[in-house]
Amino acid sequence: MEKKVKALLDTITFLVFIFFDFVDVVLCVAYELLDELFEAKPFPCYCGKKLETKELSETLFWRKNVFRGMGFLSFGRKTCEAVKKRDDGNRGEVVNRWSDCGCDSCVSWMKKSNQTLHVVVKEFPQVNSEDGPREEATTENVIFLHGFLSSSSYWTRSVFKYLSEPLNHQIYRYFAVDLLGFGKSPKPNDCLYTLNDHVEMIHRSVISAYELSSFHLVAHSMGCNIALALAAKYPKFVKSVTLVAPPYFSDSNDETSSSMALNTVARKTLWPPLAFGKSVMTWYEHVGRFFCFLICKNHTTWERIFKLFTQTRELNFMVVDLTRHTHHSAWHSMHNVICGGSKFMDDYVGILINAKVKVWVIHGDQDLTVPLDCSNNLKMKFPQLKLIIVQNVDHGTVIFHRKRDFVKSLQHIWATS
Repeated sequence: MEKKVKALLDTITFLVFIFFDFVDVVLCVAYELLDELFEAKPFPCYCGKKLETKELSETLFWRKNVFRGMGFLSFGRKTCEAVKKRDDGNRGEVVNRWSDCGCDSCVSWMKKSNQTLHVVVKEFPQVNSEDGPREEATTENVIFLHGFLSSSSYWTRSVFKYLSEPLNHQIYRYFAVDLLGFGKSPKPNDCLYTLNDHVEMIHRSVISAYELSSFHLVAHSMGCNIALALAAKYPKFVKSVTLVAPPYFSDSNDETSSSMALNTVARKTLWPPLAFGKSVMTWYEHVGRFFCFLICKNHTTWERIFKLFTQTRELNFMVVDLTRHTHHSAWHSMHNVICGGSKFMDDYVGILINAKVKVWVIHGDQDLTVPLDCSNNLKMKFPQLKLIIVQNVDHGTVIFHRKRDFVKSLQHIWATS
């Protein structure tokens, strides 16, 4: 009986995702036509030929669709070519994609001449003693990187309030960053949001802007991949790296590690609902863009409706952050950072180990988003790492349900580094 139920569920799952295969192909043609009409330089989708570049994830291209080989896309693209030839002389440059939100909050970054990330800085002033200023105090810098579909609020609204100036004659400066494509940071449409793109923007916006000669890194989820890439590029600057729930998927074959990451964090499933939504948004480029058009483009309307039904004046920052991105930025970050970035992780960690940088890993044993196996495998591959497994917490509560303890762990890590 159990086998029959499983077979039935597998069949239903197969049929549902076959349906999404068809919808994605239809939307591919529709979006290509609309982009040609409304955009001066439309960004091509990944339904066509693979681009030969190591920075792009293989998962952008090998997501199989049973309807692509049936000639449907060829017919649609001939129509788009006709439209393009007809309208090439009439279209002007557009700054924001027609399917993205154009509210003041979402496009404010476009008004700045110097494109840098949004950074929240918390700094404790130097404390004077009875004998005068504490001249021997040294400054320790800490950069916090958030995870997927989040922002600097992940840190400023949680652990920042519990951070106080430690003893031992040290002054701490804390930098919480909105990663490229998220929160209040720039969301350029001509960017592929690779690990290198994220690292370069952090260097420009924090390390160079604030003239940091040394720093600690603290990162959660997707931010862990970026933190390792940043630390590996500047190992002499880094004092410690703390990774919370790192999505580590290593394999001797680069393509296998990327596909392993995709099938783990966004496995095709109908249940639970959040996992189903994540799989649809990650596997189907055009279906995902459609839902971003419905929700992210109209986020102000949805927020008003949500406030009305919940009778609240201010929404939880995590709800707000879910829509503070474009489909382009989220899609590429998921594939090029989380999935494609997995093939670089062993090299990055190896560089840090050789440079004698302390790397700590914190993971909840109930994490279903990024399984505990990720950190266990990382520890097995690199025994020099320090692994802390926290009982009875998941991907988010590993921080939010134990803020004071988490801060104590961080302060211990910084003090011993």
